[in-house]
Amino acid sequence: MKERLYQCLDWAGIEALVYSEEDHPERLLGAHVLPEGILIQTFIPSAVSVAVLCGEKKEYEMEQADEAGFFAVLLPETAIPSYRLRITYEDGRVISVQDPYSFSTVLTKEETAHFNAGTWYNAYEKLGAHSMTVDGVRGVHFAVWAPNAQRVSLVGDFNHWDGRSLPMKRLWDSGIFELFLPELAEGTLYKFEIKAKGGLTFLKADPFANMAEDNPGTASVVAGTDEFVWTDEAWMAQRSNTDYTREPVSVYELHLGTFRKKDGGIYQYRELAPMVAEYVRKMGYTHVELLPVTQHSADDPDGYRTTGYFAPDSRYGTPGDLMCFVNYLHGKGIGVIMDWVPSHFPRDLHALGGFDGTCLYEHQDPRQGVHPFWDTLLFNYGRPEVKNFLIASALFWSRVYHMDGLRMNEVSSMLYLDYGKSDGQWVANMYGGNENLEAEEFIKHLNSIYKKEIKGGILIAEESSAWPSVTAPLEDGGLGFTFKWNDGWLEDTLGYMQLDPVFRGHHHGELTFSMVYHYSEKYLLSLSHTNVMYGKGSFFSKMPGKTENKLANLRAFYGYTMMHPGKKLFFMGQDAGVKKEWDSRTAIDWEQIENERAPFVLYMQQLHQLYRTSPALYEGDYDPKGFEWINNISANENMLIFLRKSAREEDTLLIVCNFSNVAYDNHKVGVPFHGKYKEIFNSDAEKYGGRGHVNPRVKNAKRDECDAREHSIRIMVPPLGIAVFSCTRIDAPESANEAARAGKTLKKAQDQARKKTTGKKGSVRIGGRRSLKDELARKVEEEEWNSGISMTQTNRKPDES
Repeated sequence: MKERLYQCLDWAGIEALVYSEEDHPERLLGAHVLPEGILIQTFIPSAVSVAVLCGEKKEYEMEQADEAGFFAVLLPETAIPSYRLRITYEDGRVISVQDPYSFSTVLTKEETAHFNAGTWYNAYEKLGAHSMTVDGVRGVHFAVWAPNAQRVSLVGDFNHWDGRSLPMKRLWDSGIFELFLPELAEGTLYKFEIKAKGGLTFLKADPFANMAEDNPGTASVVAGTDEFVWTDEAWMAQRSNTDYTREPVSVYELHLGTFRKKDGGIYQYRELAPMVAEYVRKMGYTHVELLPVTQHSADDPDGYRTTGYFAPDSRYGTPGDLMCFVNYLHGKGIGVIMDWVPSHFPRDLHALGGFDGTCLYEHQDPRQGVHPFWDTLLFNYGRPEVKNFLIASALFWSRVYHMDGLRMNEVSSMLYLDYGKSDGQWVANMYGGNENLEAEEFIKHLNSIYKKEIKGGILIAEESSAWPSVTAPLEDGGLGFTFKWNDGWLEDTLGYMQLDPVFRGHHHGELTFSMVYHYSEKYLLSLSHTNVMYGKGSFFSKMPGKTENKLANLRAFYGYTMMHPGKKLFFMGQDAGVKKEWDSRTAIDWEQIENERAPFVLYMQQLHQLYRTSPALYEGDYDPKGFEWINNISANENMLIFLRKSAREEDTLLIVCNFSNVAYDNHKVGVPFHGKYKEIFNSDAEKYGGRGHVNPRVKNAKRDECDAREHSIRIMVPPLGIAVFSCTRIDAPESANEAARAGKTLKKAQDQARKKTTGKKGSVRIGGRRSLKDELARKVEEEEWNSGISMTQTNRKPDES
């Protein structure tokens, strides 16, 4: 080696590169201006020779300074020229490449500072792998957060997965490493090789990757740069101006892999879009909720062990394919919500766990960082960069993929330090309590940013405890979710429905208890996959009796669900009354649905139509004025009667639910006002598979007290069913006969009572057992009973006519 070149080399730095311990390779590699000339250095293991090509005419052969693959040359230039490297490998291959260490830094100090502070919400635009042009050259920029790594290298097919080459540049004290690789093709597989302090070296997938290798592979993929052309502008504009708390929201929850299957594999996003849209539109749902479509563990059929928080599930296609799916559904007027899992992540060696050789995303203390029930890891919500990672992920799916909302999985496990743990397995907070204060702050932070950035976006909490104010506004001290799953309602109601009707009377309170606390949160009634999987049985199988009664019970159960205040969710297949529980290995039994469940499907279609066209069933879901009990105490009859109301009286609906298997003919029901009551829906109609206990004629209310109401109607109440009536007020005066009869009855009662209660005219008998008021009331009741005016005790005062 020439003496002049020898004196210019940093031999200690070269040794660090050779032994893969250098985290600032840019200090040696690339081109540097020295007093002696332009020093160009490169480290390419397995290279036999390297030459520097400056334009078409100048070529400088590099000298091998270290046999491990370190080459250097000193150019007789005063400015850094544009150059390429011609590399000859041991196997005879010769390639010409741009020097990765000759490009400017892409990330800025301001961006990394925001990330370290937890406020770089669009970090996904630069962290990860992104095709871009730097210094006029097209290539892929890579960036990863690994603050405690001794060294991070980019590996892939492009360098034979050799971590000695392509070490990444550590940016200041941010903990972020970056490298721009010119002329790299889209679709290339890559990972990060991390050398931890202590020497342990391992491979990790990119936490910010936009695409992942098909299972069982675990590499990240350089996603394509072709931007998807969205055509859902009208939908997005409408969404941004919609208050979904006052709109009909009926969600169809589905798992893409088992919605439908084809021979030899599964359908892709683009294939599934028209299939899903056709069924959802036919049934009348407003939204779909997708079980996780983020990349997840190969052995996780449900999708809740997320390994890629910015990558769609590769099982069903590419990022563009998922965008096509969402765009297609929006074009059909269907919203798309996705399950998102910020509560825990798997131990998969290629994923987030121990990412840089330390507990980076999780807590170091296993009592805080491990969930024993799931054998998964828990996020460290107190670390700003971890919060930034999760908030950026939430925004990413709604900004980039136009998702209309997120259903946050297992929020309870985030909020409680002792969730699913025994004594000694958790650490109390600073006040000695079991509340996870850092998780609470994170959730509020996320929800505040999400609502600000995603207009009309829906945030749903799966929160099964009594944590207060989950859906209350942030400014009022709440967590700021749009809706909360009402798991308590389902547990109580499903427990009631599983009983034989003979035993339901003693559990009547379980059916009505939900209205005691309903207005404490904005609830969504969820009949989800969690209730029909892994040995739990289908909703059909949970119902008592033989098939006919099971279906009748199910119609009553679903009908009550749709009439009850709160938004709705049904899981695929269960909404059609399939016999089997959900199995993540097999598709829905569409043959059974089409051949055996046609009447039930028709029932659900028309039930949804009633729901979506009746403002009383959704406008006042969270307003106490939107619901009113008529009768909630008829436990022996297993019956509930109530009103659903909107701001317009003409929208009022009278709902009668009968959970006994007895039909009640000519049953008297109290009504809110004098008028006409027309049955507009009956679950026992023959077209739905029922027995035909319906009310074909309009019912005219009479002044006939019942259920503490002045007026009533007499109806046929279907067994194991619901009947819904429209209500039309008619302010008709009392007839002359009724007025005369009532006046005569009252006068007669007054005369008889006066004789019994006075010693002489006008004086009250001192020893009388009844007061005049009581005696008058008794006589009025007796006369009306005998005359047939009323069949139940009246609440009318003696001076009423």
